Amino acid sequence: MKLTPVGIDIAKMVVQVHYVDEETGEIVNKPVKRAVFLEHFANRSSCLIGMEACGGAHHWARKLLKMGHQVKLMPGEFVKAFNIRNKNDAADARAIWLAVQQPSKAVAVKTEMQQAMLALHRMREQLVKFRTMQINGLRGLLTEYGEVTAKGRASLDKAIPEILARVVERLPAVLIDTLREQWNGLTNLDEQIAAIERRMREWKKDDGVKAISEIPGVGLLTATAAVAMMGDAKAFRSGREFAAWAGLVPKQTGSGGKVNLHGISKRGDTYLRTLLIHGARSVLINTKDPGPWVEQMKQRRHPNVVTVALANRIARTIWAVLAHDRPYQKGYASVKPVLAVTAR
Repeated sequence: MKLTPVGIDIAKMVVQVHYVDEETGEIVNKPVKRAVFLEHFANRSSCLIGMEACGGAHHWARKLLKMGHQVKLMPGEFVKAFNIRNKNDAADARAIWLAVQQPSKAVAVKTEMQQAMLALHRMREQLVKFRTMQINGLRGLLTEYGEVTAKGRASLDKAIPEILARVVERLPAVLIDTLREQWNGLTNLDEQIAAIERRMREWKKDDGVKAISEIPGVGLLTATAAVAMMGDAKAFRSGREFAAWAGLVPKQTGSGGKVNLHGISKRGDTYLRTLLIHGARSVLINTKDPGPWVEQMKQRRHPNVVTVALANRIARTIWAVLAHDRPYQKGYASVKPVLAVTAR
């Protein structure tokens, strides 16, 4: 059955809808209030609804899928190529309508549980940034009074009691009290981060998260983030496609039949790619026997190249474990099936 393509530009209070009426051929591009948005599609025949994968898109996608519509979420940069003139809600909805009809890789619609786990990751990441900012702020303020500390949280915790004792006589008491409060506030941030990580471990009992946690270089953060961001692993045709989606493959340029390979594309989610690279780096540093493949790479390439290559391999292993629903096996090598040859 041919589905009617519909482009939807999401906003907080008003949703812009663009489609072509099949019966009259009229081009419809109109705003629909948020309160009656679902009613607009409740009694319509099945449509191919395109949306940018932005804030609120997964919520609307789940609602529309329950109504029997087909939903395709697309990256914003893919849609941007179809908006050739002024940027407004009507033009954006038309661009999405054009983009949804093109062959492209759709963003998997996430469940509420997957979004909840990603929300925990975002809040933890924000708290870590606040803690780093506060540490750097304290070190900078103490430097103004000639008290220089080494980098790192452990060095600050060790040095700051002695520093405050030295400057207490020559600095105002209000400043000393504030510095001490800011230093004690780091402990509060530590407790909040630890509480979030405890809640993440509850989800680690999930079969998929538990399975990929056995892969070297995949810890609590990487396992939960990978399962939540990937959505359905079978949405990717191969581990190579998942690694490319994560931005861990070379960027290509070329002309006249010649292809040039550059550094990694850095497409996809920066957070997930960072976790994968950090996990690969921990394997190279802490593992005594990373394997012959890694040892051969170390002899030929720069350490950073080896790290990214191992991160690519970890990403492909994650996909294989989730897509084929099998436990991780060290040293496993996939073998292509041998086609039977009939004798004549």
